[in-house]
Amino acid sequence: MTPSAVQSIGLPEIVAGILLVLLNAYVLMGGADFGGGTWDMLASGPRRDAQRELIARQIGPIWEANHVWLIVAVVVLFTGFPGAFADVATILHVPIALMLIGIVLRGSAFVFRSYGGRSERARARWGRVFAVASAATPVLLGIVIGAISTSATGQAIAQLGSRSFSDAFIRPWFAPFPIVVGLMALTLFAQLAAVYLALAAKDMALREDFRRRAIGSGAAAIVAAGIALALAKVEAPFVHAGVMRSSWSIPLVGATAIAAAITIWALFQRRYALARVTAAGEVSLILWGWGAAQYPFLVPPTLTIRSAAAPNATLQVLLWVLAGGALILLPSLAFLLRTFARTASE
Repeated sequence: MTPSAVQSIGLPEIVAGILLVLLNAYVLMGGADFGGGTWDMLASGPRRDAQRELIARQIGPIWEANHVWLIVAVVVLFTGFPGAFADVATILHVPIALMLIGIVLRGSAFVFRSYGGRSERARARWGRVFAVASAATPVLLGIVIGAISTSATGQAIAQLGSRSFSDAFIRPWFAPFPIVVGLMALTLFAQLAAVYLALAAKDMALREDFRRRAIGSGAAAIVAAGIALALAKVEAPFVHAGVMRSSWSIPLVGATAIAAAITIWALFQRRYALARVTAAGEVSLILWGWGAAQYPFLVPPTLTIRSAAAPNATLQVLLWVLAGGALILLPSLAFLLRTFARTASE
């Protein structure tokens, strides 16, 4: 970002930054829960039941509370950038609707598996729904993010009235780049969950299970990121140009690579607390790199942050409401996390 760009930052850019912070919080907390559900589906070996028990114990108390970050992000988007919200929700309504269905199915299935009946067959059935929804939803979330960055979505917005249903509502997201971004999101969430679970496990054998899973999913995430960058040259040229030619790209990409390398090294060395910090840093840097790569666009090449922003009076009220809400939300979540962390350690 150039100095002139920094000087021109105003209310729309501040609200867009807050939106990215909210997505970051959702990825680190809610994303790890989705990753835990994925490992529930892939639980295997002599400690399969113990693996699932650890996953349920870690995500059970607060798994729905983590969705508050996504809810607030949606509110910020449709209040602060109503035009972008309308266009994105229209063009990408299919993957967004499927993602929301996955979120609902996942939460419902988790409850029914835990408390809905005593039959082993019923619990196994709800467990499969929980696991499949946990794996599919991150892919759909990544597809939406990837599609927002492509030229196809911007073109579909500009030519909506003259396009067929398939051209307008399927092709912008059902393409190689968004799908690979979806798979990258799944592998990153799986890595986060495995790192968190390895740190939480008390049994050494169980800890080793999730350590190996964390290394494997981390390697898969690196491969997916490389493929996504290669595909971006054609399908998401603004993102590719930002990553490859911006003044910030070398230090940010370097920091991301270092975080990924340290995470793998820490896992090999069994330094789980360090791995948790660097894995969270790696995912956060990837997300912020995506935001910086397509700045100043919300949906390239048609909608910029400023062209899609609500009037300044609306943005000012929104910022005051967010500040007031944070005074209630953040201490409440901290108390919730501290309470259940203390309960788990007793």
